[in-house]
Amino acid sequence: MTDLIEQQTAISEVLRAIASSPHDLQPIFDAILDSATRLCRADAGSLRLSEQSGLRLVAVRGDPFLVSQVWSSFPVLAEKGSLLSRVATSRLPTHIPDLTALEGDRDDLWITVVNAGFRTGLVVPLLKDNEIVGTITLGRKQVQPFTDKQISLFSDFAAQATIALESTRRERQYREMQSELAHANRVATMGQLTASIAHETKQPITAARTYAAAALRFLDKNPSDVVEVREALTCIVNETDRARDVVDRIGSLIKKAPPRKEVVDLSAAILEVTALTRSEAVKTGVTVGTQLASELPRIRCDRVQLQQVMLNLIVNAIQSMSGVEDGSRELQISTVNIGPEGVRVEVQDTGPGLSPESLPRLFEPFYTTKPEGMGMGLSICRSIIEAHGGRLRATGCEPRGALFEFTIPAA
Repeated sequence: MTDLIEQQTAISEVLRAIASSPHDLQPIFDAILDSATRLCRADAGSLRLSEQSGLRLVAVRGDPFLVSQVWSSFPVLAEKGSLLSRVATSRLPTHIPDLTALEGDRDDLWITVVNAGFRTGLVVPLLKDNEIVGTITLGRKQVQPFTDKQISLFSDFAAQATIALESTRRERQYREMQSELAHANRVATMGQLTASIAHETKQPITAARTYAAAALRFLDKNPSDVVEVREALTCIVNETDRARDVVDRIGSLIKKAPPRKEVVDLSAAILEVTALTRSEAVKTGVTVGTQLASELPRIRCDRVQLQQVMLNLIVNAIQSMSGVEDGSRELQISTVNIGPEGVRVEVQDTGPGLSPESLPRLFEPFYTTKPEGMGMGLSICRSIIEAHGGRLRATGCEPRGALFEFTIPAA
């Protein structure tokens, strides 16, 4: 019963590490080895994962002195054909009671292991559909064979750890694919705003040139009007700062970077996006209004992903109002403090609204009401918001228009 409890505790610790670090495999590797070495009373353990050229060392845990020796002296890659690789191909636990008495080929890895002071070893392959995905190796500094019960417990633990590990790897691959798709969506959306972005960039550049020409004229006066020159130069600095800010905002949205959650000034993030879409709104005859709450709870999110959601919702709203002939074209962006739950962001337009048949399918991948649309924007937005622990929904407005709102929990 004690052994069973220890085994369940070990796998629970691995699952806890997965829950705490769903996007980072290293803490999960460490948790697997910590549990394995404690379960079998080993001095150190190592975890290797399979790749095309062999078994790559990804984690070592145990006695600090031994661990430092392993990292500094052990080969990172156990190539195909090496002793460890051959042992793994048996797909069965391999127990070596006395490493110094091992018969047969003794390769460089064996020499390194023995020189590091290990005397008893246990290698368990990690299998998925009978394919080797890695190995866990445990070592003892004395000739002290592992018991059959320990080997059996460790084999069961390794099988469960493999399932947990593969689940995490699939989840990470899924997240990476989502990130790729989100990046492609950002680039595509920014591509739709090419003319507007060019206009936003040209404005401060043109203004800076005008101020520079004025400064030259003030210098040509006799005597030179130094006060006016100083004022013109100050305006040039301000306009170049404005152009730099536009370029920085474009760069941050287009660049490809891993998700990073941090405390974000929500109002500032929203205003940056509205500034980028200002020219597009003017070109379409849309009036944009903002009503941002002065005091909002702290939120922790990926700034670029949150701005991507806002960019998609704003561009969709502007495009939906481009065909409105009668009545005003208004876009209202609001933030609301919803107490301990966090923040609600609302994007409301006066476009044609949402048809009853499209409403249930609005966030489905590849569903679109636009002839040139791909139907991925809103689906990606929903994934981003849900990944942040929030919710995105849409409702129709009376007499016309649509309201998209999402929540972000407080940090």
